[in-house]
Amino acid sequence: MTNTMIHVEGLVKKYGNMTAVNGVEFKVNAGEVFGLLGPNGAGKTTTIEMLVGLRKPDSGTATLSGYDIRKQIDKVKEVIGIQLQSTSLFELLTVQEIMQMYASFYPSHVSIPELIDDMLLTEKKKDRIKGLSGGQKQRLAIALAIIHDPDIIFLDEPTTGLDPQARRTLWDIIETLKSKGKTIVLSTHYMDEAHVLCDRIGIMDQGELIALDTPSKLVKELHSDSAIEFTLPIGEDDTFLHHLQRVTQVTNREDAYVIYTDDLQLTLIDLIQHSKENNLSLQDLQTRTATLEDVFIHMTGRSLRE
Repeated sequence: MTNTMIHVEGLVKKYGNMTAVNGVEFKVNAGEVFGLLGPNGAGKTTTIEMLVGLRKPDSGTATLSGYDIRKQIDKVKEVIGIQLQSTSLFELLTVQEIMQMYASFYPSHVSIPELIDDMLLTEKKKDRIKGLSGGQKQRLAIALAIIHDPDIIFLDEPTTGLDPQARRTLWDIIETLKSKGKTIVLSTHYMDEAHVLCDRIGIMDQGELIALDTPSKLVKELHSDSAIEFTLPIGEDDTFLHHLQRVTQVTNREDAYVIYTDDLQLTLIDLIQHSKENNLSLQDLQTRTATLEDVFIHMTGRSLRE
């Protein structure tokens, strides 16, 4: 029997006439990495802030490790760790000093030297926080979030603004936390990050959860394995694109097109043949496998990055 660590029921948060979160519902199982994926402003952070007690829901509720966020928030805070988008740290303390300070807030805590080592901060433990890189500060923020060995860890866009190497390092740390049995809720607008790290993903848009499944099943629901991207000169007739062999969907913005297909070779041959016969100029042509970004475009007509 699956152990449900988080059970979210009908969460709503409004600010005046604007509904930031509108009836969100999902469950997260023990030991699972659950992703909240969506563009900025989709409601991911507000959802997390309600779950951890930073904002009160206008309606709905949730339980974390069996504790009700409305009635038992003190108990909830004992079993969770939080790394928020903007974490303010005491810049003049050293890494070791701030970890010792945070550890003192709890009745018990993990081994600080081991945690410093796990977060790849051993060489920086005596350095002041103000001298750390962005990636090092994010790893420190995660260390402070888990110093009391919580069951559930919330990571709110932990890799935003980091360079590719720093992002990959954080991915490895998240994988390590999962291997230790931690339940993780990860908010992100990077589809590659969600695809690699998450067991299941809830896609949010305009305050609502519009899809929920494993990354592979969400992509499979497109009924397409591949995508062909290209541009056409503005004003060219594009109706033929829908009639190419094995095409499942066509999207376009201005002169940029994406064709989704379940047989890349047949569609590509047909596209090139038609273009040649009708003297059409296909520019910036590239092929790729379908992604979670494509799922979002399919469901909303917009890019995750808009």
